[in-house]
Amino acid sequence: MAKSAAWTRKEGKDPKGGLNAKGRASYNKSTGGNLKPPAPKPKTEKDAKRRKSFCARMEGAKKKLTSAKTAKDPNSRINKSLRAWNC
Repeated sequence: MAKSAAWTRKEGKDPKGGLNAKGRASYNKSTGGNLKPPAPKPKTEKDAKRRKSFCARMEGAKKKLTSAKTAKDPNSRINKSLRAWNC
């Protein structure tokens, strides 16, 4: 039996939130995407826009798509990702 993609398993997820390098590579390979690492401290204007866009998108998703319990849980994946991006 073949294993599922790393980004869907624990080994592809960063304990601090989001995906680690192995998870991003696995996602890009299986979907044809182009995920980049988080940009918590933007070095360029393009990274700053990317960070701002990500934070706005995830804050909206947090409000609409998560339960009140998950939204308040500091260890939820969405809250870890927002912290990793300094949102």
